[in-house]
Amino acid sequence: MSLTVHHDPDLDCVTLQLGERFDFSVHRAFHDACLDGRAARSYVIDLGEVSSMDSSALGMLLLLREHAGADRSEIRIVNADTSLRGTLRVAGFDKLFVLH
Repeated sequence: MSLTVHHDPDLDCVTLQLGERFDFSVHRAFHDACLDGRAARSYVIDLGEVSSMDSSALGMLLLLREHAGADRSEIRIVNADTSLRGTLRVAGFDKLFVLH
């Protein structure tokens, strides 16, 4: 399990940098970083190191979106490789999140 969290209080932005796997093994850390307490104004989910992602990762992203107030908060998914970007698009996440 690998998850690094950075909060920029000036921008009220939480950045999550995930390790090699984005799956249920990071659920507790993801929940603690994003879903406990008040929602931030924006989130950046960095998938640059992620080589595999499962359905629980998609569920965590949806929970984050709900917690953040859906369209009231910007959630950017960045540095996803072609395969992960394809998975996110097939699941319709390109309509729910900003993909970079």
